[in-house]
Formats: sequence, structure tokens, C-alpha cells
Amino acid sequence: MALTSRAIRSLAVALCAGLVVVTANFYSAPAWAGTLERPGDRVDMKRAPLAAPYATTSAVNGPRHRRRPDNMRPKAPKGFRVRKFAEGLITPRNMAIAENGDVLVVETSRGRVTVLRDTDDNGTADEKYHITTGLKSPYGIALRKPYLYVADLRGVWRYQYIAGRNSVEGRPRQITEDGALGDDRGHWTRNIVLDPNGADFFVAIGSEGNVGEEAAPRATIQKFEAGGRNQTTFASGLRNPVGLAIQPATGHLYTVVNERDGLGDDLVPDYLTKVEEGDFFGWPYSYLGSNPDPDFGDRRPDLIETAKMPDVLFRAHSAPLGLAFYTGTQFPEVYHGDAFVTLHGSWNSSEPRGYTVARVLFQDGKPTGTYEVFLTGFLTNADGRPEIYGRPTGIVVAWDGALLVSDEAEGVIWRVSYERY
Repeated sequence: MALTSRAIRSLAVALCAGLVVVTANFYSAPAWAGTLERPGDRVDMKRAPLAAPYATTSAVNGPRHRRRPDNMRPKAPKGFRVRKFAEGLITPRNMAIAENGDVLVVETSRGRVTVLRDTDDNGTADEKYHITTGLKSPYGIALRKPYLYVADLRGVWRYQYIAGRNSVEGRPRQITEDGALGDDRGHWTRNIVLDPNGADFFVAIGSEGNVGEEAAPRATIQKFEAGGRNQTTFASGLRNPVGLAIQPATGHLYTVVNERDGLGDDLVPDYLTKVEEGDFFGWPYSYLGSNPDPDFGDRRPDLIETAKMPDVLFRAHSAPLGLAFYTGTQFPEVYHGDAFVTLHGSWNSSEPRGYTVARVLFQDGKPTGTYEVFLTGFLTNADGRPEIYGRPTGIVVAWDGALLVSDEAEGVIWRVSYERY
């Protein structure tokens, strides 16, 4: 594949600079440079001017994983307790909760789904069963009685599943056609969410490349009717939509999106947004509404005029993956109805971004535009190469209202509960 002009520019700047990048001034509320984020810090990325393209070098700066000390856990706000729900997993990503409280987790690199069961209700899983195998990079998982749905690179699979059992029933059925979710090049996650008001479901599909003109289903959210029929493009212009969730109070679909790289440390902010049928979010022609992409901004001015501005912005390159609305009652009432997002962490910023779980504030059913740092302790340093203990990935609300966060780097699922201690 030929290098784009953007890639050439970024590579040239990086080589000339020896990958040493001047620290950027962030356009978020706190002064982030050189400081680690703390639980309770609040950020509103829309309150300051947007950085110019190529204001800083586009860095290559991936994380280095370190073993977490036995006595060190992620940190949550006062009143919350964090402990391991499960460990010894292999690349755990998305999760779903069965009606009996069992946790079903996708172990992506093993191509399987695993059931975790806490038989004595002490907050730690003590039984583990592998109930599916042979999947190709599974990611999305959902339950609707009597079925288990799993999305992988080949399609959406449906299994007969009864909560509390240690295996699925019979053989799986691929309910989407071959090629319906695109090929396996580029962004590989295929997430799924079920419409609670019917039998429809949605699948998020990322682009093949960083920026470029690509045909659907790439860079879209696809909608399917029951049984995988009548596929349509629900929304487009989404470079890499990963997390999907239905807001319980309204039935609205929300997603979190990994935006494009190569424009510098502070472009382009990743985001959370409500998605309605027919929405277009700019990629590849523009970003954050009508801001033109340096390489593609002159190609489709008609589409740029229609590009929707996302609701909540995260720091560029934070890599939001997991998304869950808080539906429990265990947390204080101020948390009810808010969304939680896992920020998987940067690989292409001169200093670390993300590696936290964020709480996105909602008021009267709408996002305020502000998010709060909720869970930290995955990142150990604030500048240079990221030194990490883990990478928050999937997130789900457990049957008792606790929050479960998967960490694919450590092979752990963390349980966050409110205990007023």
C-alpha cells in the first residue's frame, strides 16, 4: 500500500526530530502536561481552541507493560473498593451478564467465550468454563434469551444458551452473510448491541486504514433485522467505532470512536456520541463536524456540510473502547444514568494519554460534554514512553450494580463496588 502524503509528512518530521516531540499545550480544563490523572479530575475538551494539524510531531510511542505489584490495585474515588473478580484470562475484552449473574467474557486471542461464576457471592469468580471455541478474533458479545450472540471477523454467530449452564446447546449459526462485516484488514473489532425494543441489532465496524475513502460497511454502524436480515448502513463517517450501548432511559444508541492519527499530539480528539439513523460524522473528509481533513477536506464539501459534531470529546489518542451506562443502584444516585468508558491508552502520542476509565456525565438524559476520571492506576508515568500495569478494555454493570472492567494486558477483570468505607 502506498504511503499517503500525511504519512510521509509525519514520518519525515519524526525522523528529523529523532522522535523527540515538544510537549503540547492541551485544550482541556486541567494542565495535564507532566501530571498523572487522578480520580475526580474533570475534563471538558470543548472549552478550548482546537489544535492545528501538524502542530506537533506524530509520534510512535507504544506502551511497555510491567508486572503489577501484588498489593497495588487500580484507584477509584473515595467510597469505592477495587479488587480482582477474575484473573488468569487471555486477552479478556467485552463482557455480558447472564440473568443468573454469570459473567460471559470474550477471550479474543483464544477465539472463545468463557463463563465466570461467583458461587458464594463474595465478589470473586470461583468457577470458569470455556463455552465456545473456534471464533476468529471475537469481540462483541450480547445476550437475549434464549440466545448468545458473538461478533467476530467472519460475522455474527448465534448460540443456544441457557443461563447457569456450563456449555452452549448444539452448533452455532452464522446469522450474517459472509462479507457483511467487511474483511479482516485494518481495524478488526466487531462489536454488537441488541435493540431492546425489538429483534434488531447493530454492529460497529472500523475502517481499514487511518484515513481514506472506503466503501461500507467499513467505518460505519450497520443495522440488521432479526436473524441477520435486511442489512443497512445506520450511520457512517465513523473512523473506528468500538464501544456500543443503548441508553436505557431513552433507547438512543451511543458509541465511542477512535479518531484518525498522523495530525499531531492533539488531533483528533476521540469521542462519545449519540447516533441516529443517517448520521454522518465526517471521516475521512472532516473531523469534529466541519473541520476539514488536510488531505481529504476538498473532496466532498457536500458531505462536510452535513457532518455531525460529537457530544463528548476525549483527549486525542486516548483510544476509547468499552462503553456502559450505569443501570444499577449500588453506586450513589449522582452516578445513575451516567456512562462509563474505558480509555485503552495511546501508542502514538509523545506523552501517555488514556489508560483510565472515564465517567461521562449526563443531565436530563443528555451528555453535558464533561467527563470525569473514575479509575486510574494502569499508567505509572506522565511523560515519555507509557509504562503500564494494564490496559482497561471492556466494561459492564454486574447483576449487583458493581462495575466490571476487563484488562487485556493483565488478563484480569477488576470489580469496582461502592462500600462507603
